Amino acid sequence: MANRIMLNQTSYHGAGAIAEIVNEAKAHDYKKAFVCSDPDLIKFQVSTKVTDLLDQAGLSYEIYSNIKANPTIENVQTGVAAFKKSGADYIIAIGGGSSMDTAKAIGIIIANPEFEDVRSLEGVAPTRKPCVPIIAVPTTAGTAAEVTINYVITDVERKRKFVCVDPHDMPIIAVVDPEMMSSMPKGLTASTGMDALTHAIEGYTTKAAWEMTDMFHLKAIEIISRSLRGAVANTPEGREGMALGQYIAGMGFSNVGLGIAHSMAHTLGAVYDTPHGVACAMMLPIVMEYNADCTGEKYREIARAMGVEGVDAMSQEEYRKAAVAAVRKLSEDVEIPSKLEAIKESDLDFLAESAHADACAPGNPKDASVEDLKELFRKIM
Repeated sequence: MANRIMLNQTSYHGAGAIAEIVNEAKAHDYKKAFVCSDPDLIKFQVSTKVTDLLDQAGLSYEIYSNIKANPTIENVQTGVAAFKKSGADYIIAIGGGSSMDTAKAIGIIIANPEFEDVRSLEGVAPTRKPCVPIIAVPTTAGTAAEVTINYVITDVERKRKFVCVDPHDMPIIAVVDPEMMSSMPKGLTASTGMDALTHAIEGYTTKAAWEMTDMFHLKAIEIISRSLRGAVANTPEGREGMALGQYIAGMGFSNVGLGIAHSMAHTLGAVYDTPHGVACAMMLPIVMEYNADCTGEKYREIARAMGVEGVDAMSQEEYRKAAVAAVRKLSEDVEIPSKLEAIKESDLDFLAESAHADACAPGNPKDASVEDLKELFRKIM
């Protein structure tokens, strides 16, 4: 079976990269941008860094900001209606995964109106046309939504998140500018960074992993591990490292999938509105312990990439424990909690069944039953 790699047509990296947005819009002869950005980014004038460039260049745009932290079906539906009225011919998505996921869903439905029922996009929907062209500008270093074929929407009515996987939703251009991330608060920097680490470790150990994606994931683990503490302290080096590391992780996991740390995190987000990165950070070391006996020698390389010394002299049991310990230490150092008090015993059946049905679960290196997932959820109670 052939292994497939899908990436952006073009990506820009480094401080000041957002200046390229104007050049790309002109080169593609785009007429009007539909700017998707969440209310906080607009309030704190982060999005203005991009719209000021559009103003200076005389490029037309309209802003859409009905976007929640865990974007909902309603956010997508109102966005589709707003896009139709706007006369726009491309999307600029500014923000974290929420803005980019909303933009992807809007763009897919506009190009494939037979999927106007947002729920019909769950899983691998058989869309026929590429979505409205998207220029993705991340403001968090974590989701890598700017380079993935995935997006996640919350079904509030059914208290669940659903994952959509669609090659047609890939942003054509990614603009990864660490200066767009410099205003991220400490807690958001920490949680999105742990999301990125979870992408890298789950992508490295997933059933579909292969040599090229292993290369991406190991480098991402290395960069994230050495950069996240600095990013939380708001050092330029930390910000730059995380901007790159999270993108490299996205280059990998988008093409091979994830595992149950993500399926469980999706469920926690849907039921308790837990920030996605926090949920990932809680679940990652617990899931790593569960998966360890199905990962061969990979935890040795994870430990090495995270800066653990002397791994070649360790036994398999020792380097597996060292890899998990390194993940726990990083999470503690950036002040992510390890317990979620909101979970009740009476919730466990629903949580486990939802996580078991999640699109990320089949990629886990070790098959997990509903009962297994219940026991894993108990570990963060």
